Amino acid sequence: MTLSFPSVEEARRALDAPLYADLAGDLNVSFEFFPPKTEKMEEQLWSAIETLTPLGPKFVSVTYGAGGSTRERTHNTVARIAKETPLAAAAHLTCVAASKDEIAEVADAYWDAGVRHIVALRGDPPVAGAKFEAHPQGYQGAAELVDGLVKRHPFEISVAAYPETHPDAASAQGDLDNLKRKLDAGATRAITQFFFEPDTFFRFRDTAAAAGISADIIPGIMPVSNFAAVQRMSAMCNTDVPLWMGRLFEGLDTLPAARQLVSATLAAELCRKLYAGGVRDFHFYTLNRAELSYAICHLLGLRPEKSA
Repeated sequence: MTLSFPSVEEARRALDAPLYADLAGDLNVSFEFFPPKTEKMEEQLWSAIETLTPLGPKFVSVTYGAGGSTRERTHNTVARIAKETPLAAAAHLTCVAASKDEIAEVADAYWDAGVRHIVALRGDPPVAGAKFEAHPQGYQGAAELVDGLVKRHPFEISVAAYPETHPDAASAQGDLDNLKRKLDAGATRAITQFFFEPDTFFRFRDTAAAAGISADIIPGIMPVSNFAAVQRMSAMCNTDVPLWMGRLFEGLDTLPAARQLVSATLAAELCRKLYAGGVRDFHFYTLNRAELSYAICHLLGLRPEKSA
């Protein structure tokens, strides 16, 4: 058996590579938050916003609870971001448990508050695991919602994409067809559900392009701060959790600082590989914590914008 080793020159190039140090920072980022439930959570949210604002995100978005359960808190959070920060705020809006008239009322309130960007989603049912049922006077899905919103106001609209197929979709092709309908209805871009291996995104991007989708598809990045929680979320949204990831987090349940270092390393490496594949836009699911997202952006070469 003959063993093959890299040449001295190849090994030297690998050893001398500066890893992240020479990345140009030529990227756009956006950050996702959720509306706080308590005063302490509100303090954490605004601390995260304050930390991430100097990175000059393209926009920040605020989620909408299952069944519209956080409608008022989402609106208040988005309106405050729009009013009190220099950030472009995007509000999540879903079809669940709301008529077209009610959605129009919410959309008008956002427009009046200065919000010009909506993340339009079908949404999750109020009861976990239940099947989605459209409101009798509501929209049947996100494509209809996008169409209704663009007719109401000239919003910028982002929609969701599922590299590993939406759990409710009949097939991967059907899911891709639905994404195309959303974009054809007037959406600006698609943001993916989180995933953990770069090839997952690259395959999906190529498949979408072959299907005639030309809009930007932005990878959604989820730094893993709690492995058990991410496993639960992944099972709900059809995201594969590689076995090697479980091995890396094994034994870290009671070591939060070490877990955070591992999490940052994994997410940064995923982003580095996406960057090498031509990705220049990243959307971070922050879970209202700034440290991991900030560290990853720093490794990718992004630096705080200098004040004029």
